[in-house]
Amino acid sequence: MKPRRQRSTQPGEHRPVLLREVLEVLAIQSGNVVVDCTLGFAGHSLELLKAVGPDGCLIALDLDANNLKSAEERLNPIGNLFSLHHANFAGVAQVLGELGYMGCDALLADLGVSSMQIDNPERGFSFARNGPLDMRMDPSRGRTAFEILQSLSTEELAEAFRVYGDEPEAEKIAHAITERFRTGKPPTSTRELASLISEAAPVTIQYNPLPGQPRPRQQKIRPIARVFQALRILVNRELANLQELLRVLPWILNPRGRVAIISFHSGEDRLVKRAFREGLRNGFYSQVSETPLRAGPEERYNNPRSRSAKLRWAIRATS
Repeated sequence: MKPRRQRSTQPGEHRPVLLREVLEVLAIQSGNVVVDCTLGFAGHSLELLKAVGPDGCLIALDLDANNLKSAEERLNPIGNLFSLHHANFAGVAQVLGELGYMGCDALLADLGVSSMQIDNPERGFSFARNGPLDMRMDPSRGRTAFEILQSLSTEELAEAFRVYGDEPEAEKIAHAITERFRTGKPPTSTRELASLISEAAPVTIQYNPLPGQPRPRQQKIRPIARVFQALRILVNRELANLQELLRVLPWILNPRGRVAIISFHSGEDRLVKRAFREGLRNGFYSQVSETPLRAGPEERYNNPRSRSAKLRWAIRATS
């Protein structure tokens, strides 16, 4: 009997995406100063800390302060030097400056939301787990997804669903949401929002798709997944933060320093691709990836989050 494909990472389980590729691309040497912009549950950081050795240092940032304690517990046994910060990666230059570093030898950014956050229904990231419409990566600040939906016009929501979610039925879904708020019956939970999206943009299921095409269940949930993704990006200003990181990168990477960025959305990947190519033309980078690295068949099977992951890298020029 053929084993069933996993639909998501098992609850409580965390698997760092493209770990082997990240380590190969960054080529960390003992004594290096390395930044992990997206600490999470320290899946990548654990291996990065091992690689820097006793004379190096790992500096890790996370928007979610709840991740810092558990990550610290995982990193402590390694014995090498590390420093954890509750901070947005858009402010990485400030963090380095406060620690007295002029730059770093390697930097990693794994964009998007972690499986640990998705598994927690109280965070409101997943339509598969009922919870409040929150979606803030830093639950201590900023507007929730509910507040964003409440404050934006139909046109603004539709634009967000198109740009951040590539949703073809953006106008219909945006109109349905704003109409519910107007009538005093807004969606207040992830389940209610998912149901409203399905009603506004029903999917005609193709039960015998062509090879490589989405299966019936995938077809049904795709509009919901795209809107939830767009809303999460909007709540956390993810593209604006990424643009700031890309802007400062050439100034915080040491000569021959390496950067690896993992994205999960076409808009993110376009920003990274464009910034790296412009940096190459302007002489900031000596080499950039021509095409993104993708997870192999085994990783895609064992770690569903890796299926949409794209890794792009660049190497800082010597001057």
